Amino acid sequence: MSLPLPDSDALAASHALQQLIAAEIEQQGGAIAFSRFMELALYAPRLGYYSGGAAKLGSDGDFTTAPEITPLFGQALARAAAAIIAQSAPNIIEFGAGTGKLARDVLTALAQQGVQVDSYTIIELSGELRARQQEALKDFPQVRWLDGFPEAYSGVVLANEVLDAMPIELVVKTADGWRRQMVTVEDGRFAYVQEELDAALLEQLARQVPAADALPEGYLTELHPVACGFMASLARMFDGENGGKGAAFLFDYGFPAHEYYVDQRVGGTLMCHYRHHAHPEPFYLPGLQDITAHVDFTAMALAAQDAGLEVLGYMNQASFLLGCGIGELLLRTDPEDALRYLPQSKAVQKLLSPAEMGELFKVLVVGRDVELPEAIVRADRSHRL
Repeated sequence: MSLPLPDSDALAASHALQQLIAAEIEQQGGAIAFSRFMELALYAPRLGYYSGGAAKLGSDGDFTTAPEITPLFGQALARAAAAIIAQSAPNIIEFGAGTGKLARDVLTALAQQGVQVDSYTIIELSGELRARQQEALKDFPQVRWLDGFPEAYSGVVLANEVLDAMPIELVVKTADGWRRQMVTVEDGRFAYVQEELDAALLEQLARQVPAADALPEGYLTELHPVACGFMASLARMFDGENGGKGAAFLFDYGFPAHEYYVDQRVGGTLMCHYRHHAHPEPFYLPGLQDITAHVDFTAMALAAQDAGLEVLGYMNQASFLLGCGIGELLLRTDPEDALRYLPQSKAVQKLLSPAEMGELFKVLVVGRDVELPEAIVRADRSHRL
């Protein structure tokens, strides 16, 4: 594996995080769950990937998200948000707001539509990204930052590429049944060992992977208890007994269960992102790379329903954006003005093309006591969950 080398400061930070993880492994008797390794690698104070100071997004970072590609993504999403605000309350919460570009684009578009937003709350774990957001959004006085869920809420929730970065459990099917992947230290390096699944993970496996017994020996996959817990927390936030209502729009790459747990995906979906290189090695330079897994949207929808929310819609990103009128928004730029139109057209093509982000990225909408606009509902594929 040939990847760009970090500078000396970044390398020192990664070594410090490796020592922190190794110390916890020793304290826990020689092994920790992969989910805990991933949590430390991404979120350990000052050293984790999202809590450290390195750039994550854009040309200097490790990956690019839809809001970074074109403001038309945020403008299209603002149309759906306006419809939910009209049925609930003029509030928006965004989880993991990146550089703040989506917030700026959504707020700007809503203002142009004459939609007032009383509060735009960002829940952000990355100190580096929070600083960038505060600079990008300094002209929007309704923006504030919180460290966790509010107790009760009505309005809109946005989460773009949030679920995929939540710690996952790795499980593998062996001759003796399903086993949990644990992380240990061997010869000074992180390595995998296995242990039996506890009752909670056995229950999660049975619910999330209903055809687990039919999968071949050696099959490795992910369980998503943290992301399922996040969906339950959304439901508690939209507490109907306290009058809470609204909708959460969750954008991410992934599949429904019947497409996720198939024989050809024998190695799972775990992937790491470092300087715009994708690779499958989570133990490479902890703290300097993103670690992600595809989202099981069936598991997310079931977790939301179990906690009391309604699945309002599920579709690919292309269908959602087209339902929000992104084509019409693009044509606000004169096609004869090639210098301005062609870059925007190319960006929209990237968002919509099945070969790019249009099919792999999905949108799950869950909520309480609200309805999506008919143009979006027409694209609903929640029957495929």
